[in-house]
Amino acid sequence: MPEGDTVWLAAKRMHTALAGATLRRGELRVPQLAAVDLAGATVREVVPRGKHMLTRFTDGRTLRTHYRMDGSWHIYRHGTRWRGGPAFAVRAVLATDEWECVGYRLHDVALVPTSEEDRLVGHLGPDVLGPDWDLDEALRRLRATPDEQIGVALLDQRNLAGIGNLYKVESLFLCGVHPWTRVADVADLAALVDRARTLMLVNRDRPEQSTTGDLRRGSDHWVAGRKGRPCRRCGTPILLGDQGPDLQERVTWWCPRCQAARSPIDPRARTGEPGRPPMLPTAT
Repeated sequence: MPEGDTVWLAAKRMHTALAGATLRRGELRVPQLAAVDLAGATVREVVPRGKHMLTRFTDGRTLRTHYRMDGSWHIYRHGTRWRGGPAFAVRAVLATDEWECVGYRLHDVALVPTSEEDRLVGHLGPDVLGPDWDLDEALRRLRATPDEQIGVALLDQRNLAGIGNLYKVESLFLCGVHPWTRVADVADLAALVDRARTLMLVNRDRPEQSTTGDLRRGSDHWVAGRKGRPCRRCGTPILLGDQGPDLQERVTWWCPRCQAARSPIDPRARTGEPGRPPMLPTAT
């Protein structure tokens, strides 16, 4: 799933292409909005809100789109061939005389009065990359469920908006926190959240996402995508497990030595290896 920094960069590029311009073509290819024609509407701004993108028009309407697992926006010069996927995957087209913004496989497409945006995004916690970021409020929300697994809590957009699976596993590794640790048992929750935010700030202006400082493929992450490979710090093989409620599990990588559990963790922790008990080492 695209992370908040991916949506932030896409919104920045969409804003540059569309802000202040009048649409000569505005199609929403989803059943509930198929009859809507946005041609003639003038774009005021395009802004991110967590993993949601809000395109605001001067007539007081807002178009909300969400990437979920496979969505994306592509921007083309007018008249350029679209290369983002098959035509049947297009969910939205916002075109001016100069640019064509094409949304592929978008989800949660909605058009509402701008004054009613909270109906769509009001449940979200502080936006990690937003101008109104509030660390104290994010910590308050996280601590409201002290028994939740920290790896699950960081992905709950009601706590703080924007963090995805990549920044979850990478920040947990860098802070030496086991993914299944209870929120209440994280020694320095503020430092963990700040580390995740710092990683996202570093990456938000580029499509590449590196948490190691190295942009080369295979060298860009500490634990993500590295199951069975040696930890870059200690050499211990990286583990892979499923974490989260049933039907909402997310794959989770961690180093069993650098992130050794320092307190009791959920015994239901899964390592992704059927028939084998979870590997739950303790710190020495």
